[in-house]
Amino acid sequence: MAKSSVLGYPRIGVDREWKKALEAFWAGKIEETEFQAKLQEIRLTHLRKQQEKGIDFIPVNDFSYYDHILDTAAMFGIIPKRFSYEGGPVPLSVYYGVARGTKGAAASEMTKWFNTNYHYIVPELADASPVLTENKPLTAYREAKEKLGIEGKPVIVGPLTFLKLSKGYSASETDAWLERLVPLYVQVLQELAEEGVQWVQIDEPILVTKLSQEDLQRLSSIYETITAAVPSLNIMLQTYFESVEHYNDIVKLPVKGIGLDFVHGYTGNLIAIKALGFPADKVLGAGVIDGRGIWKASLREKLELLNELTEFVSADRLIVQSSCSLLHVPVTTERETKLTTELRNALAFADEKLGELVLLTKALASDTEGIIDELVKSDAAIQALQQSEERNRVNIQQAVAALSTQQPERSHPFAERHQAQQAKWQLPIFPTTTIGSFPQSAEVRKARQSWRKGEWNNEQYAQYIRDQIDTWIDLQEEIGLDVLVHGEFERTDMVEFFGEKLAGFAFTQNGWVQSYGSRCVKPPVIFGDVAFKGEMTVEETKYAQSKTSRPVKGMLTGPITIMNWSFVRDDIPREQIAYQLAYALRQEVEALEQAGIGMIQVDEPAVREGLPLKEEEQAGYLAWAVKAFRITTCTVQETTQIHTHMCYCEFHDMIDSIEAMDADVISIETSRSHGELIHSFELNTYKLGIGLGVYDIHSPRVPSVEEMTGMIDRALRVLDARLFWINPDCGLKTRGLEETVASLRNMVEATKIARENHAATV
Repeated sequence: MAKSSVLGYPRIGVDREWKKALEAFWAGKIEETEFQAKLQEIRLTHLRKQQEKGIDFIPVNDFSYYDHILDTAAMFGIIPKRFSYEGGPVPLSVYYGVARGTKGAAASEMTKWFNTNYHYIVPELADASPVLTENKPLTAYREAKEKLGIEGKPVIVGPLTFLKLSKGYSASETDAWLERLVPLYVQVLQELAEEGVQWVQIDEPILVTKLSQEDLQRLSSIYETITAAVPSLNIMLQTYFESVEHYNDIVKLPVKGIGLDFVHGYTGNLIAIKALGFPADKVLGAGVIDGRGIWKASLREKLELLNELTEFVSADRLIVQSSCSLLHVPVTTERETKLTTELRNALAFADEKLGELVLLTKALASDTEGIIDELVKSDAAIQALQQSEERNRVNIQQAVAALSTQQPERSHPFAERHQAQQAKWQLPIFPTTTIGSFPQSAEVRKARQSWRKGEWNNEQYAQYIRDQIDTWIDLQEEIGLDVLVHGEFERTDMVEFFGEKLAGFAFTQNGWVQSYGSRCVKPPVIFGDVAFKGEMTVEETKYAQSKTSRPVKGMLTGPITIMNWSFVRDDIPREQIAYQLAYALRQEVEALEQAGIGMIQVDEPAVREGLPLKEEEQAGYLAWAVKAFRITTCTVQETTQIHTHMCYCEFHDMIDSIEAMDADVISIETSRSHGELIHSFELNTYKLGIGLGVYDIHSPRVPSVEEMTGMIDRALRVLDARLFWINPDCGLKTRGLEETVASLRNMVEATKIARENHAATV
């Protein structure tokens, strides 16, 4: 008989009670005893829900107090020395200090978990002496068994993945570190085996990336060591997010089960099984339900896939599971009462996915009770949305089809545009500007809430926004900035704001997912053909421009960022969605230009986030991402200056694509990695306008003039002074008024010094 399983469940709770508990504890509103009790209650609720749904293998130790990678580091005592950790189980004060920083110690680095929008805390190995401080999987297993009678499946991040995602060691030290870590994993697993644990899920998502022959040898050695030490334990070696590289090597590993993603890695994994078969002595964890997407599965198609897999794996060696942890999707659709019936019926969040897994498992076992009805319902829900007017905007489809066959280009090359723009704007060397947003105080948020509740009418709210613009236009002029912005006081989120004004988007009431720590986001849902409905930013930008003789930038979020920070439909390629967004945003760009706005910034901070894990797919993605940006911006006159903004990425391997976007000016978030980026420019030439962030907006501290002058001087060693702009790292929405003004004053003062020092080079 096939069994069902999930790889992990969302931590945050139906009402984000996990987030609220964390923040109450951090604020000192609840003591640690109460905090621990609240988190246990949330944890047990999640386990009980899976138990009641009928999941056979329920994960334990997937719950976290902040992040699962940080949990693994803490379990092995890998805590940076600056946090004064003295050994033993890591206290919450130290654990949260690593994640969030303390007065005396900076937080550890945070970065993306593969190609998802979840962030993990990067372990720092440099001075660590790893030791098992606490067997967390064992504690989680005991809790589930004692409290709920659940025979849980402990989950732990595998040694190769953990090491590859860590920092603070050189490549030559890889084997030495594995020699330190693997015995600790063995100790954890031996204690689990002694407790009577049947299955352990060891996550090795690093196996879907390209590995060297040395890494494959290390992988084999790791699992030979583990299996020899704990022969009685069933290990499910779990991969996800893509198809595995080196399938033949991986299925030969001495483990009881191999978990494969048949959603995002569908083609590669299925081809491999068909070509090479599947070992007769292993269990296949078939990830057929999308752990990252929010759409109801076509149960009929999934059942066909599972039946196809039984040609290579007998049903009693098949586990029907999610493609990855359900951490990446909201908890339940039950609260989504404001969505149309058509859309709501086509959605499946975590709880609904549990039902899909159980249903498929029963169907595979020929347990047909209620199955036919559910298959019919699934088909009907998907078909109803597919046939809706929202997904059949013929004019949009035709326009985008025509655009996709063209090569969008500006009417003049950059050199000619730059000359025309300089003649028009007469800007000084090293023009100063900001990235777009200014501080959104509690008063600003309260005003927006009053308007949304109907307590303020449209005119009251519009006047309030105009007053904020007036204040900040005056402040920018007084500070001495050269290119101004209106401040974005009318905007909540840089994606949500545009989604609310475009056709094809929907917004959930409770579709929250964890981004990092207690930070939860509610991504828009792109469910239909995206269409421009009317001007979105013109009114406020035009008003701001009327209040000053200096240029005011129009501010838009780019098509790739809107797409990558949304839940997107899965019935058409992402490339097509990007072009639909680009076509809609192009119409806004043209409206801004017609309104007299001669500088327009189209932000693309999330371009790299969408980069496929497979190297062979990356060039194709970057090509259409660049094309989408150019579709958005290519129709403006040569005197209209196009800006963009990006967050820091490994610039050296994207420089060609970034330059191909053909923006007149790019600003890059760099202050935390300024030296690395400068090194990238030493190796690569960048020929367009550029501004490297000269101070870190994520910190409340006010940087000194000398500090910023040093950053400017370093950048000008490798960048063309004639094309260099000076700006903060990112938007200033989350900063306070006083620190913002003080920092910008220092930035302008540093610019004056730079102009004096470098005037002769221009």
